[in-house]
Amino acid sequence: MVYNLDGTEKEELELKDEVFNVAVNKDTIHQVTIGMLSNKRGVYAHTKTRGDVRGGGKKPWKQKGTGRARHGSSRSPIWVGGGITFGPRKDRNFNLKINKKTKQKAMAMVLSDKLANDEIVVIENFGIKEPKTKQIMSSIKNLFTKLKREFKGKVIIASEVDKNIKLGVRNVPNVAYIAGKDLNILDAMAAKNIIIEKKIILELEKRLS
Repeated sequence: MVYNLDGTEKEELELKDEVFNVAVNKDTIHQVTIGMLSNKRGVYAHTKTRGDVRGGGKKPWKQKGTGRARHGSSRSPIWVGGGITFGPRKDRNFNLKINKKTKQKAMAMVLSDKLANDEIVVIENFGIKEPKTKQIMSSIKNLFTKLKREFKGKVIIASEVDKNIKLGVRNVPNVAYIAGKDLNILDAMAAKNIIIEKKIILELEKRLS
């Protein structure tokens, strides 16, 4: 069912079964989730090997005759101030390949599960003309009240690129705005409810089917 923002019913919407009526496979969703999180991972920890540490060019003392152990550099890993052996390096690559069809299938599974649990609300359009937080949140809460749904947990608003909505909800806890083209499996799973425009639903069907 498609609703207006005030909660009145607009029209019936037939959704494709291959996108919104897919059996959930937890292994597939887990595989895609791990892949996406790995691809987002930034590598910051970086240690210097003996070749990177400054100094140590001169042999500390001669090879023989001193009675001490032989050393070739004061930047050996066993010296204070020396290089690090087997430390973390910033050139590590955590990227994992995710097949496009697998990713699409996982997204369809998540959307199907959300729809089956009444966690997706489809509206005709938001039509927000001013970036006023109070006005936007009042409309959304009234919509949930009329639909007799709980307004709790993280809520995602998915629409066309709309600066007014983005500015209006940016400081509201547990409410996030996402452009429809950017909606992904991580965002969808993190949300308790997704409010989505009819146009974005149709674009998702086209993209995932």
